[in-house]
Amino acid sequence: MEPMARRETDLWFTEYQTPDMRLGLRISDILLNIQTPYQHLLVVKTEQYGNLMALDGAIMITDRDEFTYHEMMSHLALCSHPKPKRVLVVGGGDGGIVRELVRYDVLEKVTLVDIDEQVIEASRKFFPSVSSALDNPKVEVRPMDALVYIKDHQDEFDVIIVDSTDPVDFAAGLFEEAFFRDVHRALRNDGMVVSQTESPMGHPGILRTAYREMRKVFPVVELCWGIMPTYPTGSWTYTLASKVHDPRKPLRLPPEGTKYYSSKIHEACFVLPPFLEKILGEGQDPA
Repeated sequence: MEPMARRETDLWFTEYQTPDMRLGLRISDILLNIQTPYQHLLVVKTEQYGNLMALDGAIMITDRDEFTYHEMMSHLALCSHPKPKRVLVVGGGDGGIVRELVRYDVLEKVTLVDIDEQVIEASRKFFPSVSSALDNPKVEVRPMDALVYIKDHQDEFDVIIVDSTDPVDFAAGLFEEAFFRDVHRALRNDGMVVSQTESPMGHPGILRTAYREMRKVFPVVELCWGIMPTYPTGSWTYTLASKVHDPRKPLRLPPEGTKYYSSKIHEACFVLPPFLEKILGEGQDPA
């Protein structure tokens, strides 16, 4: 194997993904570097993944791999709920999930609630292919605290998608039982919620806690997983909870043109390897 060519620039973005693990990406330009009222917002151009957005030092999206996350967060619920007409997206200010949702003709309205308006504006400027649907007539964008918004909207949504940052600071409440009870009240009688629940290798404790908090509230809770190359360890989990329907069973085909999600991926991603089943069961009281 030939040695890699030496680059003229040696400027790097480094994410401290755990106390013992880092991800480093060579960058060619710093596009935005500001402190918002809520978090540090950085957008850089990387050699490997194109434009990258990081919040408080953690990678949120890159041009090259964002579709793996946004497609799973969107299509799992939209393809397993029989009549998803109104959807709430909590977080997700980059607009990637909204982009996927508006492709469904069955949807009547998508509401995006993200506390940090500057994230939304940064995505509009530096990630146009991700934020492309934020001005769609079906979409309402509300830059405010989702914990406040959701308490004021009961029995309103068919699907709620919780696209949160890591559970620290203002996002910590999005992984707790009290929040999921508010979600339950905001959902209609056959509603469904999907939440990102972190890396099984990097943060098994967070995953286990979120899964158990959802089980305290919903009768149907299922975990699935997939790849997300720039997130810690490259594997990621998604937990779906429902009042009635089984999220493991796709009821419709996704829109044409998906690059990661498919009906076969939908069915396969709920098959958990033994180590993941062990994570969910560790410390659990016997039934």
